[in-house]
Amino acid sequence: MSRRVLLALAVVGTLLAAAPAARAAARSPIPVLAYYYIWFNPSSWDRAKRDYPLLGRYSSDEQRVMRTHIRWAKAAGIQGFLVSWKDTPVLDRRLAKLIAVADAEHFKLGIVYQGLDFFRRPRKAGEIAADLDFFTRRFAHARPFHIYGKPLIIWSGTWEYTPAQVASVTRGRRDRLLLLASERSAHDYARLAHLVDGDAYYWSSVNPSTYPRYPQKLDELSTAVHARHGLWIAPAAPGFDARMIGGRKEVLRRNGATLRHEFDVASKSSPDALGLISWNEFSENSHVEPSRRYGRRALQVLADIRGARAPAAPEVDSSDPGPAGGTSGVPVAAGLGGFVALGLALIAWRSRRRLERQP
Repeated sequence: MSRRVLLALAVVGTLLAAAPAARAAARSPIPVLAYYYIWFNPSSWDRAKRDYPLLGRYSSDEQRVMRTHIRWAKAAGIQGFLVSWKDTPVLDRRLAKLIAVADAEHFKLGIVYQGLDFFRRPRKAGEIAADLDFFTRRFAHARPFHIYGKPLIIWSGTWEYTPAQVASVTRGRRDRLLLLASERSAHDYARLAHLVDGDAYYWSSVNPSTYPRYPQKLDELSTAVHARHGLWIAPAAPGFDARMIGGRKEVLRRNGATLRHEFDVASKSSPDALGLISWNEFSENSHVEPSRRYGRRALQVLADIRGARAPAAPEVDSSDPGPAGGTSGVPVAAGLGGFVALGLALIAWRSRRRLERQP
């Protein structure tokens, strides 16, 4: 047997030996849930954006975009989206479309309820209660929301509310909904712990290189939440830059090293789920969705961590800002071509091997 054949067999043996470990990582019991936004209109991409999706300047009404997002996310090891929502006609329509796509794709959804308005002012507790009741009637029965037995709702902005206000919303609703706070420290969570079912910390702007207490802070929150048998969703982000919307901080992505580090720290805090910040928050540049500036690097890193396979992304001209008018700039099928080709090649290889084994 030639040296070349022996080398080829060794490579194949190594790949086959690694496959079970990769599959085990992909089946990790800790789900990854990515924060997802359905607020995009074609004009949204004209404001405070340094980067654009590879799919072009899409509208959040486009179901083909939703389907591609979900398929890309699943391929990279993401189990669900945490959808930013409150009761408005536009967001209700878009959420209904997303639910239909997620159901067809066997993908999970949770809700991030927008407790603060555009100017970061707290909404009235009565309005929040009414919105949650509307969600329960209209959407809660849908299969994509069946993650933990009850639909998962993260109340964004709970730090702006008194315990009495939080109690007025959560009382009588926790039997139908899993209601999480969004507190940012163990001390702050303690004041609401008896009124909620856990905590999800949306910490997109942390710089692991300059904040030495970062792991300790997550551990403290995890301990506080689990002390009352709550659900702890730990944050991890690929980077951050909100300077175009008034922020001052930039957290460099470092070619995926930031995401890898934050994911590792979050995983060590004994989370019940990992909250990936984010799928498509382009104003803060925390997105992992394949984009013109960053390509699909974030999903490649995530897939490597999860033992999955990064989705193929369409090739585009990075100098093109994307078309306006609500039409996506890249055909959805293009992003799936790599998977189709890979599948056909695998089928052909297996068929050939079966034929070779026949006497």
